Amino acid sequence: MQIRFDNRTVIVTGAAHGFGRAIVLNFASLGAHVVACDVVEAELGETARMAKEQRTPLEIRALDVSNRTAVHTLIAEILQSTGRIDILVNDAGGVLGQVGRPLEEISEADWRAIFAVNLDGAFYCSQAVAPVMKAARYGRIISISSGAGLGISLTGIQAYASAKAGQIGLTRQLAHELGPWGITVNNVAPGFVRSNPTTEKQWQSYGEEGQRRLIESIALKRLGSPQDIANGVLFFASEHAGWITGQTLAVDGGK
Repeated sequence: MQIRFDNRTVIVTGAAHGFGRAIVLNFASLGAHVVACDVVEAELGETARMAKEQRTPLEIRALDVSNRTAVHTLIAEILQSTGRIDILVNDAGGVLGQVGRPLEEISEADWRAIFAVNLDGAFYCSQAVAPVMKAARYGRIISISSGAGLGISLTGIQAYASAKAGQIGLTRQLAHELGPWGITVNNVAPGFVRSNPTTEKQWQSYGEEGQRRLIESIALKRLGSPQDIANGVLFFASEHAGWITGQTLAVDGGK
């Protein structure tokens, strides 16, 4: 199966590390013009350095996806520069340093912060690219949710499980709304992957016995990698997935 993205403009949020970094490096290596976005500018620079090292340079832009005005402004600037936006990957998200706590201890600010980056951000970015994709009668929107959105969060963070479930619902809804314009909207739901400082800290917190139990719960008896998640995104973005929309693909080694 040959997959290329020559002459395609791709926007990826959450591109500073982990899944996002793997996704942008793959798109760049397959010929796309990639705009890598993240609120963490220092690590975003490292992503750019890695792209340059593999001789597939990309554009980096600082972006807080929870800021609707900033999102729409950036999309307008990219469109003015490139004249097209073909693929959007909503990867920005996470738990924002929060840990699992009892329900009664969760503040309104903590609850809303996780929704802002995981669900609001995916909505704002999709909203901003919809007009240009409609005009082109072509587009791919892929969001990165989590196994927490399909079941429960391993961290016990209520807002994270809820926001990711909401993102999956948004995927289904937008697929039906945007389908008449040839725009597909899909979702990748990763299982546990040691992909960034947060997940590494989570992994270490389980201890040897907890790590063993986690791996035993996976059908393939091993953890995945950011590349595994990127592979799912590349498929949804490719022409091979042209008649697939509204779907959530669990990339989790089997549950």
